[in-house]
Amino acid sequence: MGASLTTEEAKGASIIAKGMNEYFRMHAESINNPERFWGNVARELITWSSDFETVQHGSLDKGNISWFLGGKLNACVNCVDRHALKNPEKYAIIHETDDGDDPRSLTYIELLAQVSKVSWVLKDLGVRKGDVVSIYMPMIPEALVAILACARIGAVHSVIFAGFSSGSIKDRVVDSKSKIILTSDISCRGGKAIGLKKIVDEALADIDDLKTLVFKAGNPNISWTEGRDYWWHEEVEKWPAYCPAEPMDSEDPLFLLYTSGSTGKPKGILHTTGGYLVGAASTGKYVFDIHDHDRYFCCGDVGWITGHTYVVYAPLLLGISTVVFEGTPTFPTHSRYWEIIDKHRVTHFYVAPTALRLLKRAGSSPSSFKMEHLRVLGSVGEPIAPNIWKWYDEEVGKSRCHVVDTYWQTETGSHVITPLAGVTPTKPGAACLPFFGIDAAIVDPVTGQDIPEPNVDGVLVFKSPWPSMARTILGDHRRFHETYLSAYKGYYFTGDSASRDEDGYFWIRGRVDDVINVSGHRLTTAEIEASLIAHPAVAESAVVGVADEITGQAVVAFVSLKKQANTALGDASLSNDLKLHIRKSIGPFATPKSIYVVADLPKTRSGKIIRRILRKVTMGEADQLGDVSTLSDPSVVDAIIKVVEHKQ
Repeated sequence: MGASLTTEEAKGASIIAKGMNEYFRMHAESINNPERFWGNVARELITWSSDFETVQHGSLDKGNISWFLGGKLNACVNCVDRHALKNPEKYAIIHETDDGDDPRSLTYIELLAQVSKVSWVLKDLGVRKGDVVSIYMPMIPEALVAILACARIGAVHSVIFAGFSSGSIKDRVVDSKSKIILTSDISCRGGKAIGLKKIVDEALADIDDLKTLVFKAGNPNISWTEGRDYWWHEEVEKWPAYCPAEPMDSEDPLFLLYTSGSTGKPKGILHTTGGYLVGAASTGKYVFDIHDHDRYFCCGDVGWITGHTYVVYAPLLLGISTVVFEGTPTFPTHSRYWEIIDKHRVTHFYVAPTALRLLKRAGSSPSSFKMEHLRVLGSVGEPIAPNIWKWYDEEVGKSRCHVVDTYWQTETGSHVITPLAGVTPTKPGAACLPFFGIDAAIVDPVTGQDIPEPNVDGVLVFKSPWPSMARTILGDHRRFHETYLSAYKGYYFTGDSASRDEDGYFWIRGRVDDVINVSGHRLTTAEIEASLIAHPAVAESAVVGVADEITGQAVVAFVSLKKQANTALGDASLSNDLKLHIRKSIGPFATPKSIYVVADLPKTRSGKIIRRILRKVTMGEADQLGDVSTLSDPSVVDAIIKVVEHKQ
């Protein structure tokens, strides 16, 4: 869909007025002369208390990347202060509660006051520049206040998704050497109250000298440890509404974000201040075409990178209103998203395909809502199937919005392959073209040689550094170098397979470790899953590879069905029909050895399907699943085990 902007909007975004020729010119400059390109962008979008002297230093090969050296700035000043001075009464945060009752909003001047008060509290509790502060909070304004308060005083925020177990919290707190953890007494989600403070208490049971600051959301019946626990509302009342911001070097750490490691130990991905802010602001400006009066609704959680960059930093850096939603897309009705979009005149909506599939499957009717202010629709977290893309475009966007399918990672910090709203002609299912500064290539997985021709498949790599890329893994730079910079020497290894078509568009095919080799045929799980989803009976699918004595590996598929489909679990005729469907769409070599029809797939609360669980269940290792506390519905696992055991 290629919607056009008004003349006024086009004047505000020269790249849109000039179109793809301007994109190609700017992209070429960002690769051939990154010092000039990024120097200009950084000075345009970011406020520096001291200008930088060197735009970029170091190389991927050596793993010593740095940006904007000599520059000083503060992330909180860029997100709050400068907008509070210019537009003090403009909404910075619009909060929607789980059930829609008692929504709260904060203007930029109110946000500055709250952030300043919490900054004073953190300093009073012993937090200093460079210290790590853990945050385990629901999607409420105070979560953003906590993040910005850390940035204001130069502390490193480490947000832990408020669905992790006590053991996962402990691992992250210990690894990061956190000085304090900020939490809430409860979280409300899907009509249920979750005791966050209780989980934190369990995590800290045998950890000494770590304080907690607790926001009171409504549960008076919580345990309390005097001398360790402090009430948020009591502490902030002691302090004034302005706290001076700490000047930070561009390469000073801004935040840690833990991701799952292949060894099972979470790895603390470290992002630094200047480069990350430039990446967040520039992608907000160019990918989403953000303007001063826009209202941005990203459904990501601040416990993940999507929430960091596109709930907190990008919208606030650009001085617009960010919608913070505490609930789920299906409570109290399947129209929750559309109600919020209409209610708050949302212009930008950013969501994962998983949620869209869920709503489409449930028969949600976005067509009954006007959503007349919507201009840009974003997709994040996984490749979006063409049929879901079209539903999103036609039903949610009314065939008048720009759809941007964004590809990026925790480690990249911001978008790396993506359309630009209003500029890039899109193809349903394609991530499209590299963002500025991203020199993307497809390499042979065996030789590592660049494959420059069109219509090729291989491993996706980036040839040069970009500002928002992560700098290291906390306490283990060797692991960072080995994981991301050594697999294909001199390149950044994304870990994803991809193809590039005749127009130079990139199509993400799935993780390299999700490639299944069946009798010499290399298949990605993503392409088999896409084939299954295209079947009229299938709502969601997940594919894993398992060892096979004859073919080396075999394909095993799990599917959940649409409501109107035949839901008889283990139905042989449906399984055969799905196998025939894959034979026709991909080839006989892709035919699954087994197809399990299940009620639902194991997913985190952010919507990510956990294929590791499916693989272990298939291999008879159901007793080795590890921590499943982040699943939106842990009971799904037991149901899947029963289906597999019954069929085997």
